[in-house]
Amino acid sequence: MFLKIINFAGSLCFLLYGMKLMSDGIQKSAGQRLQTALSKMTGNRFAGLFTGCGLTMIIQSSGATTVMLVAFVNAGLIALENAVGVIFGANIGTTITAWIVALIGFNYKMELFAIPIFGLGYLVTRFKKIKKEGLGIAIMGFGILFLGLGWLSDTFKTDGKPLPELVAFIAAIEDFGSFSIVLAVFVGLIFTALIHSSSAMTAIVITISAVEPSFWNIGAAMVIGSTMGSTIDSIMAAWDGKPNAKRTALIHVMFNCSASVIALIFFGPFLHLIEWLIPGEITADNVTYHVALLNTAFKVIATAIFIPFVNQIAQLTRLIIKDVPELEADSYKLVFNTEMGAKSPEACVFRAQAEIGKFSENVVQMFDELQSGLTAFDKSFIKVRHPHIQQLEDYCDQMQEQLTAYLIKCQHLHLSDEAKDNVQLMLRLVGEMESMSDGCLSISIQIKKALEKNVQFKQEDFDRLIPYFELGRQLLYFIHKNVSKIQRLTPEEFEFASQLEEQIDKERNELKRIARHRLEAGADVRAELYYMDIIRQIEKIGDRCFDAAGDLR
Repeated sequence: MFLKIINFAGSLCFLLYGMKLMSDGIQKSAGQRLQTALSKMTGNRFAGLFTGCGLTMIIQSSGATTVMLVAFVNAGLIALENAVGVIFGANIGTTITAWIVALIGFNYKMELFAIPIFGLGYLVTRFKKIKKEGLGIAIMGFGILFLGLGWLSDTFKTDGKPLPELVAFIAAIEDFGSFSIVLAVFVGLIFTALIHSSSAMTAIVITISAVEPSFWNIGAAMVIGSTMGSTIDSIMAAWDGKPNAKRTALIHVMFNCSASVIALIFFGPFLHLIEWLIPGEITADNVTYHVALLNTAFKVIATAIFIPFVNQIAQLTRLIIKDVPELEADSYKLVFNTEMGAKSPEACVFRAQAEIGKFSENVVQMFDELQSGLTAFDKSFIKVRHPHIQQLEDYCDQMQEQLTAYLIKCQHLHLSDEAKDNVQLMLRLVGEMESMSDGCLSISIQIKKALEKNVQFKQEDFDRLIPYFELGRQLLYFIHKNVSKIQRLTPEEFEFASQLEEQIDKERNELKRIARHRLEAGADVRAELYYMDIIRQIEKIGDRCFDAAGDLR
């Protein structure tokens, strides 16, 4: 018996590892396209439903989808109401694994081909020229999955018959009478939470049912329980998140638990419905279809019940989880979520991209404050605008430090080549934007000093300086627009940035020439030096913007 337990544990590990390789390989092969689709194709409840369903079918993991979703909601990329439909869809999409196991795993003895399939996948990963490493990993995972499934089936039988201990286990649960269903649900819930995969739990139920069809009732209850246990991933992903991230996890818990409770209330009629849809006596040949259909049917029915109430569900979570006061503007915190890194590494990169967008937005805000302050040029700048610019610059320093540490951790994740390139790009952009924020603070300090010392600039100085500022603002806004999306520049866009930077350089040289002539003519030395330093700092910000454009090219 001890050997059977060890074999069961080993086979289960193969099954889980195969499923993880499939999910990771597909995510790596698709790069960030799947995440982009998730962030963009959630405009309404039905778009979210089909997006969540389709994405989960592709990556074979509702856990990865919900973890991604929590990350996007946490970063503000997806509205809470739109997330509800994605959660519904992910629950339906995850049932595809059960259908693959039911339709292929026991009809074609896929374990016989598992080793050649694994070998094929390995060869694909070794051919670097075709750049399909992710696809190769997914194929290897497919082979390992069915190898584990075959071994798992063998642990439940001996000499072609059900293992006596298995028959005794089923009888022991059934001895609890009506409470046996509740016990089975609890077993399914706990076991799924431990292995972090409702798909694997369903595969185990299908495997046992194929060996011993009398397991059908108990197995059905375990599948229902596994739906509740599968919420563990979203809970862990949202643990340190913002209120909306926690609300997303709560929606996942509420929907899965409600769906399970409804299925349990109508458990008898529900099983009769499945048996009516697949007529005939339940046998080893068709029980696998019963389990797979049950897994899909109760999630589809629950979705049909709750989809009209998307807005109300979102509002209910807002009543349960209250908003908390935002952190002070001088405090920045970016926590690396290890659960997200394990389940959906590309989502970590998307989280960083959202933060990069906020970084560039802060730099733009600093520059706008400078331009407004220079246009007015009065003592209110010292009391209002300069302290705000100092606060933003300190915030940018914190962002640089924590974003850099976050991105370095991202480098160690299992990422696609595209995502790895984006991580390297963001590391460079963080440095460029921090330099821009330093430049803005330097200009602010010069303006503050000039005002404190009652330095007088002529109107013609402002008439020349404001258009020069505007050139810098145009280039900064252009970079901000593309940095926010980590959007690569086309040759035409890079040429546009290049022309703006050349205009800034040309205007700088002209302004410095005029200032020198005024100095030679006996102008106020202090005023001219402040003026020239502001001109120089704007030009340096333009240089950093152009460097960022070069990184984005």
